[in-house]
Amino acid sequence: MSCSSSSCQRPQHDRQTNHNTQAAAATAATTATTTNAPPAPRVARRRLLAVRAQAEQPQGAPPPPTRRALLAAASAVAAALALAPARATSLPDDNKPPPSLCDAACGAELDKDPSARTTTPSGLQYRDIVVGTGPQPVIGFQVVCDYIAMTPKGKVFANSLEKGTPYDVRVGSGQIIPGLNEGLLSMRVGGVRRLYIPGDLAFPKGLKAAAGRPSVPAASPVVFDVALRYIPGLEDDE
Repeated sequence: MSCSSSSCQRPQHDRQTNHNTQAAAATAATTATTTNAPPAPRVARRRLLAVRAQAEQPQGAPPPPTRRALLAAASAVAAALALAPARATSLPDDNKPPPSLCDAACGAELDKDPSARTTTPSGLQYRDIVVGTGPQPVIGFQVVCDYIAMTPKGKVFANSLEKGTPYDVRVGSGQIIPGLNEGLLSMRVGGVRRLYIPGDLAFPKGLKAAAGRPSVPAASPVVFDVALRYIPGLEDDE
């Protein structure tokens, strides 16, 4: 049986076409499998980064610390800080004497001779430690002063020097106890005075004890060291 050249070659051409189609399909499947493949695990990525970092290090350089080593070092530092003792400078100095207007030697000198005190008609007594040279308070004026209040045995129950702010009060207006008011009115700015205040000129109801402060019984005598610092309005006019 005879056939033309084109008709005899058609099956071979069809076989070639089928082969090419199958190859293309296999290639497409391989490409799709590669494209849809899941990303590399994190562990493999970390290992790859570690290998690259190690390759980039200069020869002889120590290897970088691992994460576990860094966490262990941080835990050790935190434990050391927790167990470290507090600095001694943060503790108050119990041996340091409190600020005063008249120290122990000054007080002993003032108290040794009661006859040297000045006594007023009200029964108030005082001794000047420093005689002031500035203006004298006027009833109704504001005065600025520092004071230290004590019991007759020397126990301090108020100290404006420890607060760091002088006391601002209007004299003659009943804001302070009578004995302190009378003592300030006869002082001059720049003066420092010790007031021996009798009970009837002090705290008629007394003072209750508080943290770091002793109690003051009702109508008990008290001692005030007072320094007259400033009189607004009077010194401004000079």
